[in-house]
Amino acid sequence: MKSIADRLRVRGRHLSLSKWDAGSTPGFHDKKQAAEQLAKNLETMDALQYLLYAEGRRSLLLVFQGMDAAGKDGVIRKVATAFNPQGCRAWSFKVPTPREAAHDFLWRIHRAAPAKGEITIFNRSHYEDVLVVRVHDLVPKSVWSERYEIINEFEKRLVEHGTTILKFYLHIDRDEQLERIQARLDDPSKHWKFSEADLNERARWDDYQAAFEDLLARCSTKHAPWFVIPANHKWYRDVAVSEIVARALEEMDPHPIPVKLDVKRLRARLSRKGAGS
Repeated sequence: MKSIADRLRVRGRHLSLSKWDAGSTPGFHDKKQAAEQLAKNLETMDALQYLLYAEGRRSLLLVFQGMDAAGKDGVIRKVATAFNPQGCRAWSFKVPTPREAAHDFLWRIHRAAPAKGEITIFNRSHYEDVLVVRVHDLVPKSVWSERYEIINEFEKRLVEHGTTILKFYLHIDRDEQLERIQARLDDPSKHWKFSEADLNERARWDDYQAAFEDLLARCSTKHAPWFVIPANHKWYRDVAVSEIVARALEEMDPHPIPVKLDVKRLRARLSRKGAGS
C-alpha cells in the first residue's frame, strides 16, 4: 500500500493541476480517522524534534506555497503546535524590502535557512521569484526561467549540509477559493485577512496555475520533493502534511551525540551534603 507521501509526491517533468482533485482525501475516509492520526503524528513530531535539537547535526525545512486562501497559515499553525519554539522558526516572505531587493533573490532566503538542530518553516519562499515575478512580468523571462536550476542547486547544497527539505503545494480549486475569500469579507473578525489585492490576484488564476505547474514539475527533485496536498478539506490538509512530516522525521532517526560522563563519580557528588560541592 502506497504511503501518503508516495501518493502526493510530484514526479515527472510535466504536470497538470487540473488532473489533481483538490477535494480528494487519499488515505483517509473521514474526519474522525484523520483526527486520530493527526494526534498521533503530532506526538511523533514532538518527540523527534526534541531528539533532532539534542542531536544538533541536521535540520528540517518545510516550505509552503499555494494560491491566496489555500490555508498556509492554518496548516502551519496546526503543524507547528507539535514543535518547541526553542528549536523552530517560521518565516513569512512578503514583498522584498529595499535592502533585500538590492541583493540576489536567494540572499534573504539563505539567511533564513535552518541551523543545525532546527526546524524552519517558510510561509511562501524563494519560489515567489518564479511565481509573482513571472505572472506580473516584473523581470524578463530570460531571468526568471534560469531560476529553476539555481533553486535546485541551492536546495541541493542545503541537503548536502544536513537539511531535509519537504515542500508542500496546498491545492484548492477556484470555487473553494471564492468561498474562503467571501467568508473573510462576511466575517468582521476576519477582515484583517481580507485584501482587495487578493481579488486582483484571483483574476490571474490561470496564469498562476501555469506558473505553479512549471515550478512543481521542474523543482520536485529527489533531494527536495514537492507534494501536492489536496486542501479543499482543511482536516485532510492538516493530516496529510503531518503524516509526511512525521514519517520524514522517523526516517531521519535523530539521536543525541553520545556524551561520556563519569556517572558514578557525579552521583557520589550529588549524594554528598551540599550537592555539587
